[in-house]
Amino acid sequence: MPHAANPWLARQPADLVARTGAHPPASPPEPHLPPPALLAPQPGIVAPPRPDRLPRRPVAWGPALWVVGAHGGSAESTLAGLLPGAAAAGHAWPQPPGGPDVPVLLVARSDARGLRAAQHAATEWAAGVVAGVELLGLAVVADAPGKPPRPLRQFAALVAGGVPRLWHLPWVDAWRIGEQPVLAAAPGEFRRLAADLRSLVPPTAAARGPY
Repeated sequence: MPHAANPWLARQPADLVARTGAHPPASPPEPHLPPPALLAPQPGIVAPPRPDRLPRRPVAWGPALWVVGAHGGSAESTLAGLLPGAAAAGHAWPQPPGGPDVPVLLVARSDARGLRAAQHAATEWAAGVVAGVELLGLAVVADAPGKPPRPLRQFAALVAGGVPRLWHLPWVDAWRIGEQPVLAAAPGEFRRLAADLRSLVPPTAAARGPY
């Protein structure tokens, strides 16, 4: 992407969002990655004010994948428990002591508050002020059943311009009432996310966990 391009205003291709069929397949889905948007931080992007940035969390060990919730109630712990080899980062950027960047999945809810928090986090990463992190993309988890209103869909498309990839994950009512999330029984979008992440996590990171 040319440095002069504005990732927050560029129109995104329709196939940016990872999709799966309505009926779950009998075997794990093959990865079918959405085309990347912004692959790396870009010069000229201004980081959000410090109160709007995520805190840093020093980490001395590394799972295969860190799940970073952009806000409280983002489903960070749910996704971390659902994805093999993943760990919740506690709504903070993991900061390793050295070595290669750690793989990170950003997650937020699909309401205005969640998308705004995701935009702040994505801007922070895109501005190049987050060290030690390889951002794989953003997972937007539905905050309610059904299709989100058009303004929220447009907002999500705008935020997508500032992260490498975007995945939309549906509402699961059974989890809300206490059913234990299990990847094998989850909707296809979750299993597609897991397959995509397996293809994205570097071998050095995968060696630390079962991803």
